[in-house]
Amino acid sequence: MRRRRARKRPIVLGLTGSIGMGKTSAATAFRRLGVQVHDSDAVVHALLARGGEGVAPVAAAFPGVSMKGGIDRKALGARVFGDPAKLRRLEEILHPLVRRSVRAFLDRVARRRQAIAVLDIPLLYETGGDAICDAVMVVSAPDFVQRARVLARPGMTAARLRAILARQTPDAQKRARADFVVETGLSRHYALRQIKAALASLRRRAPEHGQENRK
Repeated sequence: MRRRRARKRPIVLGLTGSIGMGKTSAATAFRRLGVQVHDSDAVVHALLARGGEGVAPVAAAFPGVSMKGGIDRKALGARVFGDPAKLRRLEEILHPLVRRSVRAFLDRVARRRQAIAVLDIPLLYETGGDAICDAVMVVSAPDFVQRARVLARPGMTAARLRAILARQTPDAQKRARADFVVETGLSRHYALRQIKAALASLRRRAPEHGQENRK
């Protein structure tokens, strides 16, 4: 009987960055370059949407936030924002579901024999998500660029921005820990060149990458 060859697992690149640094644009660039991207934020939205797997446990933990078969995310945010205990409770519900989605995603990428997979995780370092990554890319921009981008968003205030940043690992620390840093404060063309260079580096590493699936 022919022995089945071990399936090569993809190189896993964690993509992260503080609010307003350009992570969404970087994820879009990877997709346009043919790399599969797992969007943790999109998964959370789906979990809390009508019929989502997270609706029932979140509604039970936070009575009054359900609406039309889903979760009113604004009401939920108002309930947990600024309350560390409630935020931890929400994370205890959602994070295992997101991790399961990540495992399924990486399995799909491996079945398709693709060499690289990107995990788009805003709080990558904060949640320990870097432990399952082979490399990490941090998108970064000067403080004044970040502030201008974020405060231009509807409903955003300086106080809310400070509260969000207080929950995130400082940009300087992320840059120090990253394998790749993409500067997004100059131009999209410049950022894209950096992403392509990082991708080329990872692809050169791919043939020597181990074949065992990550547990």
